[in-house]
Amino acid sequence: MGQSDFRVVITGGAGFIGCALVNFLLEHTEHQLLVLDKLTYAANLTAVERFNADPRVTMVQGDICDANLLQNLFASFAPTAIMHLAAETHVDNSINAPATFIQTNVVGTYTLLEAARHYWQTLSDAGQQAFRFHHISTDEVYGDLGSEDPPFNETTPYAPSSPYSASKASSDHLVRAWHRTYGLPVVISNCSNNYGPGQHREKLIPKTIHNALAGKPIPIYGNGQQIRDWLYVEDHAAALYLVLNHGRIGESYNIGGLNETTNLALVHKLCDILDELAPTGFCKLTKGQSYRQFMRFVADRPGHDQRYAINCNKLHAELGWQPTESLHSGLVKTVQAYCLQS
Repeated sequence: MGQSDFRVVITGGAGFIGCALVNFLLEHTEHQLLVLDKLTYAANLTAVERFNADPRVTMVQGDICDANLLQNLFASFAPTAIMHLAAETHVDNSINAPATFIQTNVVGTYTLLEAARHYWQTLSDAGQQAFRFHHISTDEVYGDLGSEDPPFNETTPYAPSSPYSASKASSDHLVRAWHRTYGLPVVISNCSNNYGPGQHREKLIPKTIHNALAGKPIPIYGNGQQIRDWLYVEDHAAALYLVLNHGRIGESYNIGGLNETTNLALVHKLCDILDELAPTGFCKLTKGQSYRQFMRFVADRPGHDQRYAINCNKLHAELGWQPTESLHSGLVKTVQAYCLQS
């Protein structure tokens, strides 16, 4: 099968990670792509316009909970692979409105799995052998770690803390069950916190950058000592493609940036980079002032996990992947991009 014959459905392809994945595939492959996205508030509409203009991309606005739509799309597009990124992801929103997360992340994944299974069963033996269903998930399904605990690995028991992480854990279990029960050829990946240009402003890094440049308060939950591992989104996209093509069927792979830091230290880094690259912003800082002056500690999030850390030795050992961006280099690229957009 030639590269141009390889056909990939990407659900959630207008979201932050989805856009990075579509861009990666357009740059590094000749694959035909069908991008399915509900185009909610979190969609990158500028990227959607760009995708619509590319002859290799079929852009469809739709819901993964729509079984008839999925059946028709699979029948007409005839995918070789499905990369499932469509999900509600913002933890704060899951606390305030959990039903939406159950509907999209659990019911939606079930509906997609059933449509994929019925399509896969119509394929020839060779087609079934070539087909892949890649489910993209999060490290938050593992719960949190103490300061001295070893990082999460692929056998860490699930212990989700929020409605968001519980809904993603549920979807992971569904994917494994469809592999075990029906033989659907699946792979799963669980990633750490992503960042980079184009992320929605509700997330910590873009919110910090935008608020700092505008001279608005930069909110920091609790004491800011929560620890996260940060993964540059383009590194993630490259890892996803490796897992799709070379991951072992039925296996899961952790993808991390190897960049553990506290939220407070992260905000300090961002402010220091902004001090260097945009010393006045739109708030007209005077010479010698720092964006750190806008930091404000706020009430902590309910059930806030203390630490996430990813062991991605399996991905490195089996597929040879490792991140190319350090936290500093990735943050500089991110700040530069947001400064140009502002």
